[in-house]
Amino acid sequence: MHSPDSSPAPGWLVVPDDANDLVEGVWPLSAERDDDGELRIAGVGVGELVRDHGTPLQVIDETEVRRRAAALRSAFDRAAAEHGTTARIYYAGKALLNTSIVRWVLEEGLNVDVCTGGELEVALAGGADAGRLGFHGNNKSVAELERAVDAGVGTIIIDSVIEIERLAAIVSRTGASQRVMLRVNSGVHAETHDFLATAHEDQKFGFPLGQAPAAVARIREVDGLVFAGLHCHIGSQIFGVAGFRESASRLLDLHQELLAGGDIPQLNLGGGFGIAYTRVDDPTPIADLAEGIVAAVAEGCAARGIPVPALSFEPGRAIVGNAGVTLYEIGTTKDVALETTTRRYVSVDGGMSDNARPALYGAQYSARLASRIGTGAPMLVRVVGKHCESGDIVVDHEYLPGDAGPGDLIAVAATGAYCAPLSSNYNHVPRPPIVAVADGRSRVIVRGESIADLLARDAGIPQ
Repeated sequence: MHSPDSSPAPGWLVVPDDANDLVEGVWPLSAERDDDGELRIAGVGVGELVRDHGTPLQVIDETEVRRRAAALRSAFDRAAAEHGTTARIYYAGKALLNTSIVRWVLEEGLNVDVCTGGELEVALAGGADAGRLGFHGNNKSVAELERAVDAGVGTIIIDSVIEIERLAAIVSRTGASQRVMLRVNSGVHAETHDFLATAHEDQKFGFPLGQAPAAVARIREVDGLVFAGLHCHIGSQIFGVAGFRESASRLLDLHQELLAGGDIPQLNLGGGFGIAYTRVDDPTPIADLAEGIVAAVAEGCAARGIPVPALSFEPGRAIVGNAGVTLYEIGTTKDVALETTTRRYVSVDGGMSDNARPALYGAQYSARLASRIGTGAPMLVRVVGKHCESGDIVVDHEYLPGDAGPGDLIAVAATGAYCAPLSSNYNHVPRPPIVAVADGRSRVIVRGESIADLLARDAGIPQ
């Protein structure tokens, strides 16, 4: 667990000229302040949202999700065409999945990646053609695999030898034909938090490169399994293309070796494209990512004298992260004297139950006073939740106007990815609703919980 220290602001956090500003790239494009200083998202004021739905409240800008999804698809389509191939984008549903999100990304031309039976059912309930789904997971049960094959899932990404045999038994029994890919570890550890890294050897996902040929040979032996290619994911919140270039080079060595046994139509290089959580984050523009990654594959194939395969990618955070804003109400404030300054603890009515990432990863966020313009001088604050944990931090380091206090609304930016999916009922706190905003209107897309909902699960309470 991340433990707070008692040091002043970190070096990257500078005192802002205006503690009310909305940093471009961190907040949705539609975020703005009206003439009264109230924050508005997609034309809807936070006061109206809170009156209708309460706090905490997760707000998702539908237009921002669609814009980012379309930009990713367009950038990779363009880069792929320039290098004589095609690209397919799967939205990584683990970032944030509900039927509304599924519909939005499908309508923008994306496919959907799921990694549990529950996510599969949400995608299908959202209207996804099963053929447009990819199914991940290191421990897919027999029941989950049977459901995926029966539904006609487009691609199952195999993660273990046991899974090959489970699928072999299913297709033998049913007569189905199932397209599969093999997840491999390229050994590339991209610049990211250790807990988010997913391609070094000592971890639960995929096959080491040296074990992949035997696994592919076994897949090719099974009537009903169609080997479509290799899959690799090198981490999350990645800036730059260097890690992708190196991983692609190692994968292409294996790809070339496996071509001796038959065609390999596709190569999936995963996702993990980073976003801006604070003013100092500088994510690589999507167009540069697309061109850099696709060019690396094309150059690698040319050097090996092999055809460029169709490519696929699985971004999630890059689509929904900056589209999300979470609203809280300040309950109490408390000043703590440090060696060189004073830090104000600002307690809000949510916390690690609706955003576990600061506690899990030490993730940094940006916050702003949302209900009005603050007039006090910028003050160093730590926004904390209401849970019985010292690590219950919402925003570790931030400057807010010094007059921010009880009853004010706080907005935390870039909470669209991994906040709702990781939410819990710790301390018996109900999970908040998710509200979509677009064109000056709002609507609930995921209902919030009540205390009654929590009590209903307790078998010791007569129903």
